[in-house]
Amino acid sequence: MTIQDRDTTMQEKSKSFREAVPEGFVNVPAAEAVEYITRLRDIEGYTHMVFLTAIDYIEDSLFRLTYMLHNYFKGLDLGVQVDIARESAGMESIHHLWPHAATYQRELKEMFGIDFPGSPGVDDSFILEGWMEIPPMRREFDTKAYSEQTYFPRPGRSSHDTTEYMKEKLYPSEAETW
Repeated sequence: MTIQDRDTTMQEKSKSFREAVPEGFVNVPAAEAVEYITRLRDIEGYTHMVFLTAIDYIEDSLFRLTYMLHNYFKGLDLGVQVDIARESAGMESIHHLWPHAATYQRELKEMFGIDFPGSPGVDDSFILEGWMEIPPMRREFDTKAYSEQTYFPRPGRSSHDTTEYMKEKLYPSEAETW
């Protein structure tokens, strides 16, 4: 595919998307994502990246990245969704389009293990200094097991059945009728 063919394809995607759904989400292949996002910024007027986030679809062995973009002139939001494989997850950086994207990419690297090669500071600790476990937002991370191994029970604390406890606290006069 030539650059001109690719540009025509991107124009058709942008045009058909604008005509079909002025606000919403569009799925784009990972190989075309940065080019598509660049076109949205430079030609279609989506000049603000609101956020970048990820969803872990462990059952399908993929992460879905969502780039939420905003067009101030038209007052439109557009989510660009990109599926990437969980195995050695990585995506091209967009920090050259919006410098603040580097912060989101750094967070996704730390929390999900998604790499963004070339993004400034992507390998620096973001929140979890010294973290040695698997990234905590991956679905296979066992939060309960980690908490039980890391945090020990404190003396004087007890567990309650939450339903019974709330009944006693909210309706003490009715406690004898249960």
